[in-house]
Amino acid sequence: MVDDTTRKTLSSIPLLQTKAGPRDKELWVQRLKEEYQALIKYVQNNKTSDTDWFRLESNKEGTKWFGKCWYMHNLLKYEFDVEFDIPITYPTTAIEIALPELDGKTAKMYRGGKICLTDHFKPLWARNVPKFGIAHAMALGLAPWLAVEIPDLIEKNVISYKEKGETSS
Repeated sequence: MVDDTTRKTLSSIPLLQTKAGPRDKELWVQRLKEEYQALIKYVQNNKTSDTDWFRLESNKEGTKWFGKCWYMHNLLKYEFDVEFDIPITYPTTAIEIALPELDGKTAKMYRGGKICLTDHFKPLWARNVPKFGIAHAMALGLAPWLAVEIPDLIEKNVISYKEKGETSS
């Protein structure tokens, strides 16, 4: 069911321990530390394996996240804004990752550019609460979505390559 590359990637991301969301004040601070540690490890692993593909940052409270993700296709880098909010019932409820500039360009997306993770990722997330976090959502949610959807959108001429400095098409 899970290929070797995915298994290796997943095993290299630290599992989280603290079951806390934004309403849990002190415990949320501990959860955020774990989230950052897992994200840092995941990004370091990606850089080491030359598969770096996203940057994220959050607001001070750790409830709003934003950044860039990119997908390489035929040696061209397609870059997109990425954003998500931490649900109040996190980590029981998975995050909903959005790529706003792709809103309405694929059927595998909800209003606001939220990518569809319902069938494959959300059941996996539910079985792994509280061990999975943002890094796991990026690795098992957004990465496979990009790998399937971006080449298809390019092939259908729904999106096109932009030189640095160009605006979205």
